[in-house]
Amino acid sequence: MLDADKRLQDLIRRRLLDTAGSLPTSTLGRLGRTAMAAMRGGRAMLSRGSPSPGEGADLPDVEALVAMVASLGQLKGIAMKAGQILSYIDVDLPPELRTALAVLQTHSPPMPFADIVDIVRAELPDRADTLLEGMEPVPAAAASIGQVHRARLPDGTRVAVKVRYPDIDKAIASDFRGAAFGTRMATMLFPGARTEALVAEARERFLSECDYRHEADAQERFHGLYRAHPTVTVPDVHRDFCSTRVLTTTWMDGATFEQFLESAPAQEDRDRVGQSLFEFYVGTLFRSGLYNCDPHPGNYVFLPDGHLAVLDYGCTREFDPAFLARLTGLTRAVHADTRDALHRAFLDLGMVREGRRYDFDTARSLVRSFYGPMLRDEVQAIAPGEVMSVRDIARGKLELMKLSLPGEFLFLFRIRFGLMSILSRLGARANWYRLERSFATSG
Repeated sequence: MLDADKRLQDLIRRRLLDTAGSLPTSTLGRLGRTAMAAMRGGRAMLSRGSPSPGEGADLPDVEALVAMVASLGQLKGIAMKAGQILSYIDVDLPPELRTALAVLQTHSPPMPFADIVDIVRAELPDRADTLLEGMEPVPAAAASIGQVHRARLPDGTRVAVKVRYPDIDKAIASDFRGAAFGTRMATMLFPGARTEALVAEARERFLSECDYRHEADAQERFHGLYRAHPTVTVPDVHRDFCSTRVLTTTWMDGATFEQFLESAPAQEDRDRVGQSLFEFYVGTLFRSGLYNCDPHPGNYVFLPDGHLAVLDYGCTREFDPAFLARLTGLTRAVHADTRDALHRAFLDLGMVREGRRYDFDTARSLVRSFYGPMLRDEVQAIAPGEVMSVRDIARGKLELMKLSLPGEFLFLFRIRFGLMSILSRLGARANWYRLERSFATSG
């Protein structure tokens, strides 16, 4: 990372720490602040080429960038998640905007430590003192749903204690109420589209993140699956110190994703990490029906022993065997790439209906973009921009809206585009086609 990028991120972190104010929870209040944040981001980029006296040309409005990120961080919830996603997926964004948004992967305006103490005491009345006695008052990270503090248990175990923001569930519910009108309009204009199913899927996933019992369950399942893995580590969950609003897991010390890249790792290490991440997201889906839907690089810690710790299991989805069978059928059909096989897979997934006309080429392009570079039977690195861009998808949006995409596809797409972006930045090489084919066959 360049020195200028680091200075911008340091400036934003300081602003976030100094930002105060309560979490807005009303629908109108959140819509207004989200619109204001978007306007600030647009102003920052439009100012490029109009520098202040004495500065170089083509610079963004730094203050507008800082204010935009601070606004998204204060909103938390979906607005902050959108900023996190834009910071790492492979879409066309000005580099300064991407650099600024990357701060949201680990930082937002924190809640006071006194509030943390009150929540822990309310959630763990019999064990609060034990946990609070060894807790550091300065947060290690502040995310979209809760913030994390380092602590030490009486036996010396170092732990990460994540505490949920008050009323974050109400804020997220308000965000979805604001989207309801647009959803109804889209359904009226495109009656074949399952717009409501996609929104319902998003609502269920994001609200489930507000229940740390759900996250603890998911993390324990992943921990069991990857207990003996040669590369991936999943931190232990300490159940005695967990509740709906408090989650305690083993602390992981190591390098961030950016620090790992800056260390100029050997190609062998890049390949090992990339292939392990592909197994973690895609392999676990096919083999166990379990899916971690949040691949952003702020969730990775590179440990001194060469392992990669994967954090944050709030946005986790379990798929039933029937859907997995249909997804496996789609994978095999895309690999075969014949009209008959693809049409049958579209029918099985409910994307199209028997006897109804649809644009086959658009549907084929959509599912092939989902698999992207995984369709070539060769060892390869994923080039930047190789995954079908959001702009390309938007060009065919009228035809896409006529397809009836299952709600489950929402987070499958998020992982695909996010994971491809991560693998591209890693420069990891593998025969991704054969890896995925082996997972689909074993599943």
